[in-house]
Amino acid sequence: MTYAIVEIGGTQIIVEPGRFYDINLLDAEPESGYTIDKVLLVNNDNEVNVGRPYVEGATVEGTVMRHRRGKKVIVYKMQPKKKTRKKRGHRQELTRLMINSISINGSVVAQVETETAAAAAE
Repeated sequence: MTYAIVEIGGTQIIVEPGRFYDINLLDAEPESGYTIDKVLLVNNDNEVNVGRPYVEGATVEGTVMRHRRGKKVIVYKMQPKKKTRKKRGHRQELTRLMINSISINGSVVAQVETETAAAAAE
């Protein structure tokens, strides 16, 4: 199993090719490509590359699927015996990102299987 740990949108997440992830809003158009170069770790069939802080030459390619909003979070503050109550809601702006491939120094380590099967058929 090949995966990478990347830093994107202020968070660190484990990503695999062929899966999509909801991350904080990115400044990119839907259906456009997105490259992540802040790769902290790459695991390729138990061959681990750890960065200090980032792995040199490692990139993760993805496609922005769409922008959306997360579930509503209710923030309710109350002071007992004071008749003070505040009810606020929040919905986080998210971007759904589909991971296409993981590469190190220009060579693709892992990519989506459906793309390789379609390319081999042609």
